[in-house]
Amino acid sequence: MTEPGSDGVLDAVRRAFVDDTGAPVATELRSLGPLEARAVLGDHVVAAVTDPALLADLAVTAAVAVAGEGGGTLVCTTGDVGGRPALVAAGIDAATAGLADTVRRLRGEAAVVDALHSTGRLLTAQLDLDQIVQDATDAATKATGAQFGAFFYNLVDELGESYTLYTISGVPREAFAKFPMPRNTAVFAPTFDGEGTVRSPDITRDPRFGKNAPYHGMPAGHLPVCSYLAVPVLSPTTDDVLGGFFFGHSEPDRFTARHEYLAEGIAGYSAIALDNARLYERERNLVTELSRSMLPVAPDLPGLDVLTRYLPAATGTKVGGDWFDVFRLPSGATAFVIGDVVGHGVTAATVMGQVRTAIRCYALLELPPSEVLRNVSALTGGLFGESFVTCFYAVHEPAGDTLTFANAGHLPAILVDPGGALREIGEALAQPLGVGSAFPQHSTVFPPGADLVLYTDGLVESRTRDLTLGVEWLLAGIPALLSAADLGTAWDKLVDELTHGRHDDDIALIHVHHRGEDAR
Repeated sequence: MTEPGSDGVLDAVRRAFVDDTGAPVATELRSLGPLEARAVLGDHVVAAVTDPALLADLAVTAAVAVAGEGGGTLVCTTGDVGGRPALVAAGIDAATAGLADTVRRLRGEAAVVDALHSTGRLLTAQLDLDQIVQDATDAATKATGAQFGAFFYNLVDELGESYTLYTISGVPREAFAKFPMPRNTAVFAPTFDGEGTVRSPDITRDPRFGKNAPYHGMPAGHLPVCSYLAVPVLSPTTDDVLGGFFFGHSEPDRFTARHEYLAEGIAGYSAIALDNARLYERERNLVTELSRSMLPVAPDLPGLDVLTRYLPAATGTKVGGDWFDVFRLPSGATAFVIGDVVGHGVTAATVMGQVRTAIRCYALLELPPSEVLRNVSALTGGLFGESFVTCFYAVHEPAGDTLTFANAGHLPAILVDPGGALREIGEALAQPLGVGSAFPQHSTVFPPGADLVLYTDGLVESRTRDLTLGVEWLLAGIPALLSAADLGTAWDKLVDELTHGRHDDDIALIHVHHRGEDAR
């Protein structure tokens, strides 16, 4: 049969417009929008327009509407015709009724598939484990028409011990909080063991239900579950059971084969998303621990109070590459180093470790800052290919209370004099390590009562904040730090204010306060 809305149907309708002698009458075609087509056609493929008021508005004597993709076409005439167009319209509609039902069903199936794929794209684009499982639970509960749905999933902590978490949708979390986690009973076993989907019109009549102490069914006050649907979530890479979706409804026989199909589809996408998130989390933890293991503990220094911070990126994937270092030189001077490797991940963390070691080695030879950075730059350019590193290197000499520094493409340091005046030092002195070959050094007075702040760009820059604005906010926040009773707490608060707890890059920080006594 010709597809509804095709040229063949239009031609058949146009041939029905004839006068009393059977001669064709001139017709014209008018496009109908989706709303107009729905108003005229309803659920029909072809319909004759017979309402006199509507015909008058259209300025025609006869018209037939034909459904089309996303709208329709109106075949009309101003000539005199009998009732044949209406009869032809009714005949075509009757002949194509089955096909129309098929088209509607296929469109409905396509909408289901599109919705499933949209949910899949949403889930697999995320790396936040908690957000993935909550989004998946919400989407699956809505798709299945369940009154409430839950997703129980397993995690392994840093000690290798497994524990179960859950998300819930359709009811407040408090509605389930007082109940124990589901056990591997006969009802739950097919899901937790990954055997397959369980769908029951009334789970309370299932022969597996109510066999286990102490409740022999649902605990008192449990959500009313009659219709029951449970789907395991299996890792596509290891076939491990990552968790399971559980859906309930208080009325019987509410879940169909289509609901089962949708739940299984969302479970499949959830498994991919969970695998990705776990892989990302493992790499992130590896990089974070690798970075932390290579960062020093600031030593006790005569006359100097030193506070340091290293915070891996709270969001995103930009973990690894930032570092700080504080160490005494053989002469009694103190070296302060802060840097950032371009790039992230394990590679950046390992490059950082090697550069940090190289800087220490050259620094312990008592080379001046310019020579330390020049030698490390030559080494970096040869070892790490296209990689480069920004670094600020400063040395405090107790004799004379001077600070000598050189900067390889890093953000300037902040120097606060004893009176509280702030200024940035070392701005744009040279290119990064691995790129530059000359690193001019400068000296300034660093007297008792003064403060020095070194930091990486994760503190002041983000996807939503310009670097210049971030530096301005940092400079504005430092005076309050200096008057705080607890400098560490004050810095933690300022970092949170600057980043809103969602810094998408690492943060490394050194704050040095020159106390003055026993400095020599």
